[in-house]
Amino acid sequence: MISKRIGIVDSIKDKSEKLEDIRVNINGEIQKAYNYPKMTGSVNVGDEVVLNTTAVELSLGTGGYHFVITNLNNIESSFTEGGHIMKLRYTPLQVKVDSVEEQESTYHDKISSFKSLNDMPVVVGTLHSMLTPFVASYKRNNKDKKIVYIMTDGAALPIYLSKNVETLKSKGLIDYTITIGNAFGGDYECINIYTALITAKEVLNADCVFVSMGPGIAGTGTKYGFTGIEQGPILDAVKKLGGNPIAIPRISFADKRERHNGISHHSITIFKEIVNVDITIPISNYESDKLNKIRAQIEENDLNRHNIVYIDNKNTKEDLDYFGLKVRTMGRNYEQDKEFFEAASSAAYYLMEVCDGDRRKDY
Repeated sequence: MISKRIGIVDSIKDKSEKLEDIRVNINGEIQKAYNYPKMTGSVNVGDEVVLNTTAVELSLGTGGYHFVITNLNNIESSFTEGGHIMKLRYTPLQVKVDSVEEQESTYHDKISSFKSLNDMPVVVGTLHSMLTPFVASYKRNNKDKKIVYIMTDGAALPIYLSKNVETLKSKGLIDYTITIGNAFGGDYECINIYTALITAKEVLNADCVFVSMGPGIAGTGTKYGFTGIEQGPILDAVKKLGGNPIAIPRISFADKRERHNGISHHSITIFKEIVNVDITIPISNYESDKLNKIRAQIEENDLNRHNIVYIDNKNTKEDLDYFGLKVRTMGRNYEQDKEFFEAASSAAYYLMEVCDGDRRKDY
């Protein structure tokens, strides 16, 4: 189940207290690896490390990186102080976190006394690459409003792996992060999506919330076998708690796979069969032939039962450039797959047009 190798740290390309990008010598071959210092201790050149090499050997989407399991020259590490909730439970790498919900938490009473999200807008995506264009468009026009990002455990579990989050936080574009389920490393830790949404409102006073998995996604080529299907239950949870559920559709005209052309079959499955409540789906006003295809897909799959809102948005690239942000999805940049990024950006413009009416900036 796990492929393990021993390597010697050859060089350290980049390091922080959360993530170390290193090169390791495995039997004379220099290969890439990531180390999470909070979990496995910091490394130095010459250290002998045990590596999980499974994903690279299977040619999976980790960018060719191995992961350090332990540093044989620095066994000890300290993840957090306090807390009694375990993530990665009953595995050799289980970690202890201080979750918002637990009895000793400062915020326990706020979670216990929660009543409603009071129509707080919650935007739910399926791919991590939707985060940056949404945040860029929203924050450019609402610099003083508070965005909370909730990262699920549908893909990467350590939030430290996300360069997007690191960049957006360093630029002040994400105010707080929450990690849920077995995902960990956020500013706040929660057990599930319900308590994370409550935390965003009651503890962090969010103006809007963005929810998606971290980097990566698992798919099998089957109708229901993909981790992005979590979008449906998350939207249901938002509605159940009295929030305003808004879904970003996965849209592309660059993907060579027909099932992902226009509105992806993944999004259609979620909106048609999985989500149980009425939701808002913002759609960019693309050029006519592309928009006609999307309208046909909406009609064919009876998606008009939801609130489909068409948004005029030509500002996505300008918003990204304003903050000096670069985006990629499935190896494609903005110019190669602009409709994908516009879909996420248009959700931000929907919030400004509809949800934030009296406070929005004129644009």
